[in-house]
Amino acid sequence: MRIERVETFQVAPRWLFVAITTDDGLTGWGEPVVEGRAATVATAVAELSEYLVGSDPTRIEDTWQVLTKGGFYRGGPVFASAVAGIDQALWDIAGKRLGVPVYELLGGPVRDRVRIYGWIGGDRPSDLAADAERQVAAGLTAVKMNGSEELAVIDVPSSLARLVDRVAEVREVLGDSRDIAIDFHGRYSPAMARRALPLLEPFLPLFVEEPVVPELSYLIGRLAHETPIPIATGERLYSRWDFREVLAGGIAVAQPDLSHAGGISEVRRIATAAETYGVSLAPHCPLGPIALAACIQVDVATPNFLIQEQSLGIHYNVQTDLLDYLVDRSVFSATDGYIDRPLGPGLGIEIDEKEVRRAAQSPHNWHNAIWRHLDGSFAEW
Repeated sequence: MRIERVETFQVAPRWLFVAITTDDGLTGWGEPVVEGRAATVATAVAELSEYLVGSDPTRIEDTWQVLTKGGFYRGGPVFASAVAGIDQALWDIAGKRLGVPVYELLGGPVRDRVRIYGWIGGDRPSDLAADAERQVAAGLTAVKMNGSEELAVIDVPSSLARLVDRVAEVREVLGDSRDIAIDFHGRYSPAMARRALPLLEPFLPLFVEEPVVPELSYLIGRLAHETPIPIATGERLYSRWDFREVLAGGIAVAQPDLSHAGGISEVRRIATAAETYGVSLAPHCPLGPIALAACIQVDVATPNFLIQEQSLGIHYNVQTDLLDYLVDRSVFSATDGYIDRPLGPGLGIEIDEKEVRRAAQSPHNWHNAIWRHLDGSFAEW
């Protein structure tokens, strides 16, 4: 069996899919994307395809090693994301070839269902309470919200008051039998993070995510030791080496993204490294159905898994949503805040290839917003 064809599809709302087809007719799907840089990643996939076409798709680890280390210049979000989607697709082929879910090839399931959480916004809130109520009505037991809009390096007291008011509003809806996670999104300077974290302690967040930008990861350990709130990070870390400092620093939750951090192969290694520090795994995934399917396969087989992000109804999904490219949409149905482990082969989903090809005729051009402070200077989004 050899790889015959590698195709990418840039589809709304902001996703990039890859299909790898073998000479005996198997197709594996992956989701290699950097949000806002989809076309750039597609070019990287095309360059890597020069090696892939004609190669053996069953040699997943060898292919991963060659693609990540075969060039003199390595790493970075674009390159790691291109490899991530290819890796997902190769695991999908392997499972389909053997007629088993990918998690069976990772050692088998350690759980029967996967806990998920949903998004409720927060940086430009209109009605957080109503959004939280909708997630509760949908059966979810956990939600995540952005902590704030753009912030100055040392902002005025009212900015922290707004944060506390918003979290209090959501906590009142959720009660004490559900969880709330708060995403700082790297918008907080270390000084503002130190001010904000103590104010959130009474609300017992599941975790606070990305309290500072990844460039300041060396400070995460200090923040983690200053607060009882579990600290999470990892969506902008792309390898086990990138995670080394934050794991040793004392984070509680590692959040690698299976479409950014080298795919199923590398995230499994990150999860194992995290376990040696008593750190839980909560994969980042505000993306499409293939990325979520890959996450769930890893979640089912990972002992230190905590909770899974998913994008159904997220504010980025305009006109097209998580389930729209699936033949069977019930595969991601949740009961009491959990998705049952999938039983289908490969990634456990069937992509509607006809719909993907149609959508790719009108590729998106999504980019994140550019924010500015009151003085006109750049602000973290």
